[in-house]
Amino acid sequence: MPTKAAVLGKPVSHSLSPVLHRSAYMALGLADWTYDRIEVDEVGLPALIKRLGPDWVGFSVTMPGKRAALEFATGASPRALAVGAANTLVRRGSGWFADCTDVDGVVGALRSAGGFTAAPPGAAGLVLGAGGTAAATVVAFAALGLSRVRLVVRDPARAGETVAAARRAGLDTEVLTWAEVDFGRVAAEAAVLVSTVPAEAVAGLASRLAAVPCVLDVIYHPWPTPLAQALLDRGVPVATGLDMLLHQAFGQVELFTGREAPREAMRDALRDATGNVLPLPLG
Repeated sequence: MPTKAAVLGKPVSHSLSPVLHRSAYMALGLADWTYDRIEVDEVGLPALIKRLGPDWVGFSVTMPGKRAALEFATGASPRALAVGAANTLVRRGSGWFADCTDVDGVVGALRSAGGFTAAPPGAAGLVLGAGGTAAATVVAFAALGLSRVRLVVRDPARAGETVAAARRAGLDTEVLTWAEVDFGRVAAEAAVLVSTVPAEAVAGLASRLAAVPCVLDVIYHPWPTPLAQALLDRGVPVATGLDMLLHQAFGQVELFTGREAPREAMRDALRDATGNVLPLPLG
């Protein structure tokens, strides 16, 4: 009987997770393992998983189901609880364990592609936007040794979930309004920047934001973004959402299989699938 895993989300047809997982299973010699895409929203996620048999061992969860996945789980990692969402469900006995390897994705991308080494004492991280990626980012900041975070958002009233995640992670948190913030000042005071907003939203700010020494721009298509180009013009490395996708998948593969992720095979498969646009360094 095949051992089955899948990515859950809506829409999910664009997901590159099958590229990563299938290449990993092949490299590990798990010929009877399968990995598919299943389209389901947050409302349908619990019922779907309950219908599936014991041959299903794990799920990658993308939007909009990450919070529903955490609520569905019978156990969860501390970082999933801190984020308030789970991108990973793995079968544990008769239940499901939730984790958030998105935190690994941010940490791995910033270290391997962004050149992050260590946080200076009292260093602040800067996040543009306050969606689901932002919540995982602030928890990743804590894992990197940062003590403070500034969130720049258009509507502070919609930043509650990310603020709560930052506080659960132990970060001092400041919320700034997009229309009023001095981007040059906050960039100059930041040790690391993660932009979770559309490329065009920061196009006119790219030269000022490029003052930050370590940057993750979650947008990677089309490449380069205005922010990435401003960094590259200065000779500053930039991490992307594709780096984040790669590094979050390592932990998922290890949770599903109990084996060490074949990182080079997964990286090479992702590069091939995306036209070799980005180097995707492994550190």
